[in-house]
Amino acid sequence: MMGQLSGQPLDRMSQLQILPRPQTLCNSLPFSVPRLPFKGKPQCCSLCTVISLLITLFCVLLGAGFLNLRSSRLGRQVGASEAGGELDGPQAVTLSRMVYPQPKVLTPSRKDVLVLTPWLAPTVWEGTFNIDILNEQFRLRNTTIGLTVFAIKKYVAFLELFLQTAEKHFMVGHRVTYYVFTDRPGDVPHVPLGEGRQVVVLEVRNYSRWQDVSMHRMEMISNFSRQRFLHEVDYLVCADVDMRFRDHVGVEILSPLFGTLHPGFYGAARAAFTYERRPQSQAHIPRDEGDFYYAGGFFGGSVAEVLRLTSACHRAMVVDRAHGIEAVWHDESHLNRYLLDHKPTKVLSPEYLWDEQLLGWPAVVKKLRYVTVPKSHRVIRD
Repeated sequence: MMGQLSGQPLDRMSQLQILPRPQTLCNSLPFSVPRLPFKGKPQCCSLCTVISLLITLFCVLLGAGFLNLRSSRLGRQVGASEAGGELDGPQAVTLSRMVYPQPKVLTPSRKDVLVLTPWLAPTVWEGTFNIDILNEQFRLRNTTIGLTVFAIKKYVAFLELFLQTAEKHFMVGHRVTYYVFTDRPGDVPHVPLGEGRQVVVLEVRNYSRWQDVSMHRMEMISNFSRQRFLHEVDYLVCADVDMRFRDHVGVEILSPLFGTLHPGFYGAARAAFTYERRPQSQAHIPRDEGDFYYAGGFFGGSVAEVLRLTSACHRAMVVDRAHGIEAVWHDESHLNRYLLDHKPTKVLSPEYLWDEQLLGWPAVVKKLRYVTVPKSHRVIRD
């Protein structure tokens, strides 16, 4: 997924050069060389050697001075580039002139919801961020986002609406690569894309059971992250295909590692979470543990962190399979175990994954950004 040159051998004799005799070389100098009366090697030859060495030394010193000057200028350019915020990680970012309301220390952005976890990760709700500031920061870094989606078997039917709505609402104004995993590449629809956005079709095998398709997502994302995503994009967003984007989903979600609160459990006590409760499973979480219940349909982060997450979940599922165990909610169960042990650096509110048909539209959820598409699971999974 992601010769050697040859030539005809030269005759050795043709490579020999006839050097001038010392007397001839001395005669070619632009000044007279005194001839001293002593036996042995002619003095003019020794003097020629000294002159040649002096000329060579002069050239070396001149070249070293030029290279030192060039390195100094390059160092200043790199320093300026680093100060401009092009490197990963926390850093000062120089913004162009912008006018926006001053943040108020004594006035919280939201009083009705949790906006910061106990490990100091922000929880992203409408009203907690300024998208103009964030867009400018990520544009300065020239960020590219990858969006992975699995359109296996009958699920390819959801792909056109998914891509059409993503073009309207997902990372608008930024570079995006849609990675479509499918066993039916000929059925991938042609959707008009904006500048700097592309669809990459990755042909993969299907599985007889939908549970196996779900669990093998971790393995496939892990493999392709290692093979190509690390070299092509900065962040990965891993999403379900049987959904549509309904409102803005932008760079406010980007972080080294993020998870999304499951819409069915964001207000529930941990004892009610549908974690894997069997101690024999690698996904096991005891009833007195757990922070949140995360949805398997929308998670991501930097490519390196997503690689770690998906690799760990895949290894855990392999161990479970060897012991004849299948976690209650498959890859989602393993995702929750991982995010309990490796706290996400950002938590997305259920605005970023919602089922209006099942849950309505409560006042606390001010925007429905990424929502389910009505369907019959029994029909689509057969």
